[in-house]
Amino acid sequence: MTTRTATPIKVIAEPGLPFVGTEREVDAPRDLVFRCFAEPELLRQWLGPKRLEMRIDEFELRDGGRYRYVHIEPDGTEYGFHGVFHGAQTPDSMTQTFEFDGAPGHVSLDRIELVDLADGRTLVRSHSVHQSVEARDAMVTHGMADGMEQGYQKLDTLLAGLRAAR
Repeated sequence: MTTRTATPIKVIAEPGLPFVGTEREVDAPRDLVFRCFAEPELLRQWLGPKRLEMRIDEFELRDGGRYRYVHIEPDGTEYGFHGVFHGAQTPDSMTQTFEFDGAPGHVSLDRIELVDLADGRTLVRSHSVHQSVEARDAMVTHGMADGMEQGYQKLDTLLAGLRAAR
């Protein structure tokens, strides 16, 4: 089985609008990519920058279900994130709120879509609605793309291992 190179993350943040979108192709079929978003033990292995470990405190993947996870620096510093899932969580789309413990009240509404591509690849597309352009800009300028790309690189490695085990 040949592993193809993944595409770098594309960030779409139009000036003056409180939205940010991302797109990135991964070299795995949609059902396998969905598992990596939907199963806590897999999600923990890839979400977030490379230097951080992840602990999942709560994860109820259902309409109205809550989640909470913590990214942990090597020095023990913790960054907590939480939210609520909305609607059916399927490979077609997953919708949730997202809030960083360090900025209470700054909530975004995030939607992930997994799009089947040719040759067993998947396009991961996200769309986030922020409460203001300033909140969106703060997210974009504080390393969002770099942290997401590092996470996707970990996802590439995880997916390659899962594909090989099939």
